[in-house]
Amino acid sequence: MVRAVGTRERILAAARAVMLKKGLVRATTKEIARAADVSEGTLYNHFASKEQLFLAALRFQPSGFFSLMGELPQRAGVTSVSATLAEVAWSALAFYGDAIPMGASFFADPELLARQRELLREHGAGPQRANEAVAAYLRDEQKRGRVRAEADPDAVAYMLLGAVYQYVYWREFLGSANKPEADESFISGLLESIDRILLPDPPPA
Repeated sequence: MVRAVGTRERILAAARAVMLKKGLVRATTKEIARAADVSEGTLYNHFASKEQLFLAALRFQPSGFFSLMGELPQRAGVTSVSATLAEVAWSALAFYGDAIPMGASFFADPELLARQRELLREHGAGPQRANEAVAAYLRDEQKRGRVRAEADPDAVAYMLLGAVYQYVYWREFLGSANKPEADESFISGLLESIDRILLPDPPPA
């Protein structure tokens, strides 16, 4: 039996579609409500502002990026470091593919950007939290001896997520088509480079 889609989920799906098409600044709550087939008043019953709706729409993404960040403490010592970072990289690629087009217009409206910063502070959220989660995971693995003692977890987190972010940013900016083979080549090269920094040398035979 297929579960009926709730009103909140319909609004979030509509918000994601409209914001991807128009960006946050040009997307209106009226247009989002129309796309969700609800009244604007109903939309505001679920979300107090467009900024709150944007934040919720990011978490609603199918990439599962936020869930993965929350699960990282449970991955330490269980899944291999390489496999975990590969999952992070692929999830980040999908997440930034939506987040960059949806949120880039923040910087065109200083007032909107200030409101979003305040909302993120209120929720203890922000783009830096992903870096913090990856770095904390790597420090945990470092204590277990699965990451080199001399590696810098914070720098590696920036290398991993920052590289993925820039890759998606240039792809969007240049209007390049999404090519699975190009994504695979980029992610593989990135992860191989990070493995060389992070992973201890195997014991001599």
